[in-house]
Amino acid sequence: MPTHPLIELTAADVSLLREERDASAHMHVGGVSLFDGPAPSITDLRTHVLERLERVPRYRTTVVPPPLGIGRPHWAVDPNFTIEFHVRHAALPCPGDERELRTAAARLFSQRLDRRRPLWELWMIEGLEDGRFAIVTKSHQALVDGIGAVDLMTALLDAGSEPEPVAPSRRAGIWLAPPLPTSAQLVASAARDAARVAIVRPLRLAALAARPAEALAGAAAGAAGLGDRVSRRLKPAPPSPLNVPIGPHRRLARTAMPVADLKRVKDTFGGTVNDVVLAVVAGAVRAWMTDRGLQTDGVELRVAVPVAVEARRREARPIALLHAPLPIGEPDPLVRFERIRRAMSEATAGHDVVAAERLTSSERFAPPTVLAQVARLRFDERRFNLLVANVPGPTEDMFLLGRRLETVVPVPFLSGERSLAIAVTSYAGTAEFGLLGDLDKLADIDVLAEGLDTSIAELLTLARRGRRSRRVRRSAPTAD
Repeated sequence: MPTHPLIELTAADVSLLREERDASAHMHVGGVSLFDGPAPSITDLRTHVLERLERVPRYRTTVVPPPLGIGRPHWAVDPNFTIEFHVRHAALPCPGDERELRTAAARLFSQRLDRRRPLWELWMIEGLEDGRFAIVTKSHQALVDGIGAVDLMTALLDAGSEPEPVAPSRRAGIWLAPPLPTSAQLVASAARDAARVAIVRPLRLAALAARPAEALAGAAAGAAGLGDRVSRRLKPAPPSPLNVPIGPHRRLARTAMPVADLKRVKDTFGGTVNDVVLAVVAGAVRAWMTDRGLQTDGVELRVAVPVAVEARRREARPIALLHAPLPIGEPDPLVRFERIRRAMSEATAGHDVVAAERLTSSERFAPPTVLAQVARLRFDERRFNLLVANVPGPTEDMFLLGRRLETVVPVPFLSGERSLAIAVTSYAGTAEFGLLGDLDKLADIDVLAEGLDTSIAELLTLARRGRRSRRVRRSAPTAD
């Protein structure tokens, strides 16, 4: 078994861990995957996971805090790694329905991951109706270290019903790992990192001094970015019933719709599938507020939207966070869509936006990876009311130990005073909406899920009629 060197956590990793100082914050993401057929034995599943962990080596590492707070924490191979701790088994009262499964999954996502172990869990849940079973995965966002890495479900699923053969050298066996680093080693590592920074920074400054025009351009861009950030802080998102202090417990809701329906609306009225998703969310939030007896006239919320962009530098992140209006006060669904479409078109004008499908392929299952990447973006949480992440998934069937993946519900994360987050992923022609809410503040989260169904039905009806609203032309796009 190869040894793994000490790896210092990045500033983003440390920030994600610090978020959990607040007892209400859980910085893990994942999903609830439903499979056809009888569940494998827990022994077979653990063996399968052990064999595939070679593809995700960080899943064997744990966070080692620095002695006396000197330097950053490090990732180190856990010498006490046991698969039984991470791959667990539970069952619903048979036959368990979807509501019971969502309740069980929400409880799992309400529990913080153990910092003394590698930061992930996988639960196999049996007892579902029709002889099915589910897999619930939780991975800390610091563990999934960016778009170049993969999450656990990516490693476990196969594109065919026959599992890919595993090389003999990678078969599950006795796990040998070096002992955890000593305090002296951690201090020495921190000293080396500090020395490297002290050497590299002057060299970078000297390189910029040698290219003054380039330095000035960079400074101008930085100043523009700073000005943009300052202006954004001066324009916080409006107050809303979604933005309230939250607790540590969660609710989970879901709904699904054909991707073809989203594309039908897009093809009829223009824009992108992501624009349609946002319009559907706007309609659902409007219906939810109306159901609560809240005032909607003149209400416009702001949504944060991750989009795929062309990275111009090797180290650049291929995801940007844009903002768009959610015109809750607009009763006409087509006007809501058009205002969102125009605003997103303006917001993406300065970005090299690429098709979101570039993030995934039929061999990759990327939603948890992308959700973790979104959390690494530096954004001012005061600037938006709601995060909506739309991540395309595989277009063909995927399998776990020969069992077909029927559906997958992505589970996002809550941060700040946000009682709701929505993640959307497509799989085999179906768009699955996962809604994560605060247990106490969103007891009526199912109203939001039902509102998504009603909202897409309204847009589909208009698309079939080919209807274009006379009010669209008069509706000015809302700037961010």
